[in-house]
Amino acid sequence: MDLELAETLSGLHAKALGRIRKTISAEAQALLQLSQSVDQRSAVAVEKLLNCYGRVVVIGMGKSGLIGRKIAATFCSTGTPSCFLHPVEAFHGDLGIIAAEDIVIALSSSGETEEVLNLLPQLKRLGVLLISLTGNESSSLGKRSDLVLEVAVEEEADPLGVAPMSSTTAMLAMGDALAAALVEARGFTREQFAIFHPGGHLGRKLLLEVSDLMHRDDSVPLVKSDVPLRAAICEMSDKRLGAVLVADEAKKLEGVFTDGDLRRLLERNDNPLSVNVGEVMTQRPQTTHAKCLAAEALHNMQQQAISVLPVVDQNQKVLGVIHLQDLIGAGLA
Repeated sequence: MDLELAETLSGLHAKALGRIRKTISAEAQALLQLSQSVDQRSAVAVEKLLNCYGRVVVIGMGKSGLIGRKIAATFCSTGTPSCFLHPVEAFHGDLGIIAAEDIVIALSSSGETEEVLNLLPQLKRLGVLLISLTGNESSSLGKRSDLVLEVAVEEEADPLGVAPMSSTTAMLAMGDALAAALVEARGFTREQFAIFHPGGHLGRKLLLEVSDLMHRDDSVPLVKSDVPLRAAICEMSDKRLGAVLVADEAKKLEGVFTDGDLRRLLERNDNPLSVNVGEVMTQRPQTTHAKCLAAEALHNMQQQAISVLPVVDQNQKVLGVIHLQDLIGAGLA
């Protein structure tokens, strides 16, 4: 790279870095001003949404529509039934999704978005409550709304001052704020959140139980205490879990023998295979139960530095076995 090109790139990088910082600062300033300007109407909006017997239908066009989709998704995941309705699609049959017991949240920075305004007479006929998020309370949308939450910004963050940046950030923040207030008002819990996110990391941590991941029935390495150690090792190798559970006739757990126990036995015994597994097993091993959260089982195994946990019932009867790799493979680590 020659000197001239290097200097050009250096200047470009410096200019880009300056613009990035200025944009972030402008949007941060817009949010700060929004936090200082919110009034009692936002609390009233939370009350209305909390007492809504139907769904919250969010509408918006363009960039506001994209923000509306995210707001609707956030409501859904935090216990407020919600959906997004495209204003244009509403005119071609999708308006039927709205019922009188619903609440509509309309997003328009200018408050003059034609597609949104065209829907207002139909919404009025349906008798739904209309809450608007707009940067202009005196706009056509603001005047025809039942409740206005003003999300005005002094300027957009882009160099031209025209691209929706600060305004959409303010809309998004207001939507998140409403959702957060509803979470608090409902007493919505992490466990409830996980129910709506069964495939996410939090869902796995709060919903997966040991019974969902444990080995059971014929896949459990299980022998009696009077079995020769050689046979116990064969059972352990066959089931490939690095351990064998030792139980009585009624499958009541008596102990565990692991590959680590075998290595230690070989170090101190010249003829280890001459004994029964009951003589060298670990008695009173750590156990877990089927309804234990898988994340809790993982934590216990990591704390105890063990890779296998027998799963037993209240009478110590063997129900299965869980391996550390089963828990890690489930995305809990």
